[in-house]
Amino acid sequence: MSKTAPPLVYVILGAPGSGRREVLTDFVNDAMDDDERPLVLLADTEAPDARDAKLGELFRWTWRETGGGPEGRDGAIATTDGMAARVAAATHVFFVTDGRRDPVGQVEALKPWLAEMGGELARILCVVNCRLAEAHRELGAWYEACIHFSDVVLLTKREGVANKWMSDFQERFKKLYYPCVFEFVKNGRVKNPALVLEPQARRMSHYFDEPEWETTDGEDIETGVESDEDGDGPDSEDVEIVEKVDPYFERRAGGSRVKVLPDIRKFL
Repeated sequence: MSKTAPPLVYVILGAPGSGRREVLTDFVNDAMDDDERPLVLLADTEAPDARDAKLGELFRWTWRETGGGPEGRDGAIATTDGMAARVAAATHVFFVTDGRRDPVGQVEALKPWLAEMGGELARILCVVNCRLAEAHRELGAWYEACIHFSDVVLLTKREGVANKWMSDFQERFKKLYYPCVFEFVKNGRVKNPALVLEPQARRMSHYFDEPEWETTDGEDIETGVESDEDGDGPDSEDVEIVEKVDPYFERRAGGSRVKVLPDIRKFL
């Protein structure tokens, strides 16, 4: 990779104890070339782990609450000169989200953070603790939100989980035409790390892509649509063109999100 190229940023979603560090160890040690410089950004709320010593360059990031939103979950990724310097020196950045905090708010904060850091989003990975998800059906909405933003879904902790549950879980997203890739994790490793890290977008969400537009009556508009001189097109006086909002970022008049996720801390 050229020294002037922006670092490729990989976002790792998932709950604590899902095996995210095991998978990261595999990526950092087996999927990087000798001239590549990986950096792991780990939430400062994540408990220390013996595997941290195998992650190479490690930096703890902090969530800064902004006080917005009735749910108290709005905030930003705090940036420091130390973080910026490490990101600038890296070729690959693995951003591990706070597994106890609402994932949607963190994903929303990633876009301005990427712009500030000068990083290029490569892929978003969701690590699913299958035992946890099978034991608590209430977490289906939590994992569905994570998978909505993910290019790759890594299924971990599968020991003792019914095969039917595994099949039904994947089939649910296939029926909804989710483009993400599902991969099994065995002993903390994926079959082909390079394939998982291929920087190709396969996520349902378009939040990190070019803006999409729609009319205030809900009709999608192609980029570059011209106004109708007769007043019958999308630019007519009674219809306004607005940027399309990801369904997970939609808010009610009071500021709360339309889609409310369960608090995963109750199930850990």
